[in-house]
Amino acid sequence: MKINEDLSVLFWLFKAKKTKDGMIPIYVRITIKGVREDFSSGKKIHADYWDDENGKAKSSCPDAKQINSYIRKTQVELEKHYERLKGDNEVITPKMVREAYQPAPVNKKTLMQAFVFHNSLFSQLVEKGKGSPATLKRYERLKGKVEGFLTKKFKVEDIPLEDIEYATATKFYHYLLMNDIDENTAMKYVKTLKQVIKKVVDHGWIKYNPIAGFKCPYKDPDRDYLEMKEILSIYKKEIEIERVATVRDVYIFCCFTGFAYETVYSLQYENIFTGVDGRLWISKDRAKSGTEETVPLLPIAIEIIERYRNHPYCLENDKLLPVNCNQRYNAYLKEIADLCGIKKNLTTHTARHTFATTVTLENDVPIETVSKMLGHKDIRTTQIYAKITKRKMSNNMKDLQEKLFCEEGFLRTAL
Repeated sequence: MKINEDLSVLFWLFKAKKTKDGMIPIYVRITIKGVREDFSSGKKIHADYWDDENGKAKSSCPDAKQINSYIRKTQVELEKHYERLKGDNEVITPKMVREAYQPAPVNKKTLMQAFVFHNSLFSQLVEKGKGSPATLKRYERLKGKVEGFLTKKFKVEDIPLEDIEYATATKFYHYLLMNDIDENTAMKYVKTLKQVIKKVVDHGWIKYNPIAGFKCPYKDPDRDYLEMKEILSIYKKEIEIERVATVRDVYIFCCFTGFAYETVYSLQYENIFTGVDGRLWISKDRAKSGTEETVPLLPIAIEIIERYRNHPYCLENDKLLPVNCNQRYNAYLKEIADLCGIKKNLTTHTARHTFATTVTLENDVPIETVSKMLGHKDIRTTQIYAKITKRKMSNNMKDLQEKLFCEEGFLRTAL
């Protein structure tokens, strides 16, 4: 497009740099009196959506509004820089205009650099045993999600931290939802992104966290848990296949201890001790939070431990129980559910929920005690598990009735 008699600006597709998915970079060409200077716009588009004659995106392009807005603004900015340079210089070259529009970067830190920095620091904690490898993997997964978001939404692989704004969090959250990620998981990703940016704010990379104000509410999902009759049906089921029977036993152990998969996987005999009450207890720091889970062992849990005391895997690997990898463990649980006619979705988490709900709270174990046994830092986390079941209501009302009424149904005279 000719701006004036000396200056013209053209937006064109650099087809030689076409990517595998068919996206082509949009380049900008400044021409002054026949001399050219090209540079990348940082944006990409599919050839079918490009109006070559007018040098802009077609209205049918999903990103037409964003791309065409960039084109209009760039034309205006280039003309401004040209006119300013014209007042100070006798000869103006396209390179001078481009450098005025795109000054050499002052070593601006980027979002991907922030991830590398943050994850590197956390990996050092993992090496010292002060951080969870699973959490580090979660940070790396987030990095991949953000990279996909930047490519999809902005057609770039990275952005300066200074270019991040509050709306970035909203757009990222929407992007995750559109990629079949549930609301709670999407919120967790955004919450973790806030943590990554906060880390570099603390180290002086930028002055403030632009998405700090983005709220990440948690929607309490319906959590599956087993009733006692279902626990017993699994426990008593005759299972001939050893690998399936072993997973069943580990699952039942978790139902009566509240341990999560990553905790029971790492249990050793040294985690068992005799408490002040003379009973056997078991204690282990949670890999997720580092807090201690200390639980008195119930008879079924002790029976399962004894059953595997001389198991080859346990002896060879110094383990309390022969626990499969998480993926295989969950697959076998589905097989067990089918064998026992249980319609609920058994996972590594349902046993923990079962311990919190059916085994303890439903039997009037105080929530403060349950919170301590589960290794929760905040009792509000335990309240997520605290299902108020019909059986619990029935037990409470039965106790109330016995306090208020005689067997004949009359109010006690003491009232």
